[in-house]
This record gives sequence, C-alpha cells and structure tokens, in this order.
Amino acid sequence: MPLAAWLTAFGLLRRYHRYQVIGLETLLEPGARLIVGYHGRPLAFDQCMLTTVLHERLGYLPRGIVHGAVDHLPMLRWMKDDLGFVTGDGPELAAAVARGEHILVLPGGTREGFRSFRHRYRVDWGQRMGYLRLALRYGLPIVPIAGSGMDDAFIGLMDGHALGRRLGLPWRMPAWLGVGATGLWPFSLPFPVRMTQWVGAPIRRHLDGDFDPGDPVAMRELHREVGNAVQALLDRARGEAS
Repeated sequence: MPLAAWLTAFGLLRRYHRYQVIGLETLLEPGARLIVGYHGRPLAFDQCMLTTVLHERLGYLPRGIVHGAVDHLPMLRWMKDDLGFVTGDGPELAAAVARGEHILVLPGGTREGFRSFRHRYRVDWGQRMGYLRLALRYGLPIVPIAGSGMDDAFIGLMDGHALGRRLGLPWRMPAWLGVGATGLWPFSLPFPVRMTQWVGAPIRRHLDGDFDPGDPVAMRELHREVGNAVQALLDRARGEAS
C-alpha cells in the first residue's frame, strides 16, 4: 500500500469513527519524541489514524515500530518499503530522530491488541522495556497516548496472542477472531464507534543526568510510570466518553 493509499484509507476511517485528538499540540512542538501508546484491537486503528493527522500537520509519517513478522511476510513488506516503518532499532530510526521526527511504539503489541472481550482498556505490557532503551539511546522525551473507542471496534472472541503461541505459529503471530459490524474479522468492517485520542504530558525524568539506565530498579520504576500514564489516559478518555 503506497503512502497515498494509506492516507486515503485512514482518512476515511477518521470520518467513519469521528476521530479526534485531544492534546495534539504536544506533538506539534519542534523535536523528536517517542510516542508510546496503547494497542487497541486488533490493528491499532486509532494509532494509524494518528499517523495521518501528523502527516497533515508535520509533513511526515512518524516512524512506527511494527511486528517482526513484517520482515518475513512479503505481503507486509510495503509497511517498510512504502511507509518507512521499522521492526526495531537501526539506521532508519537514527536518521529519523536526527531529522526531528517522532517514533511511535506500542509495547503491548499483539499481547494487548488481540485479547478477548473480557479484557478491555487495560495496559498489558509485562516487562517489555525495549521502548525505554530507545528513549535513552536517542535522548527522547516519552509522550503517552491512549483513548476511547479502540477496544469497541471489534468484539474479541479469544486471546489471540496466547492461542498463536499454543499453535506454534511462526514469528509470534496471533490467531484471533473478532466480531465486527459486517461479520467476522478479518473480513468485517469495524463497528462505527467514536474514537478519541488523548495525548499526555511528556515524561522526561529519564533524560535527567541522575537517571541510571543500568539500574534495573530505576528502569522498572520508569516502565511502571509510563504504563500508569497510559492507563490514566485510558481511564480519563473513557470517563469523558461516557
């Protein structure tokens, strides 16, 4: 999917979901930031829509970090070749940061995005702290983001992350089914729920010269702080929506 098709598709979804962003000005200030968010089900439509908003306002897509399967499945290579997304750290990220461009990462990944309807709007990152190492390596403020509506677009029927592991699927792929507006995922449109994205205040204390990235306790505390910030945005957004 070339960039123009991406912008068109998610531009239409913005209208379908009446998508809006609260606190966008934080991401319009000069300088690269690490945007760290919640992975709604199943494909983080809200984050995809956010990339189109940022493209309109900043002139570029943020450098999204996507599932490692993109490196192995030819049908997904366009995400790297056409959109510039990456599956991990490397020269592309370094170059983007040098240009002052944002990086977007969703630590929960398929673990968070492919759950059943019993588990909704709860941060579930475990001990996935690779995003912290990126923030430290490149000296990036961390901007938490979350919202409402993204877990209501489909009704998950199982824990797809766990099922994929039990089935031994390659590259940690999930095996998931969900009910949408016109049938079963992946052949259904999402329910036309309103989606609202909330952008939180940047977290910068890891950029303080006193922070020790070699201290596992300090890293766990920072990880907990970021996760709590995202969870607070989820709770606030849902409270406002209701």
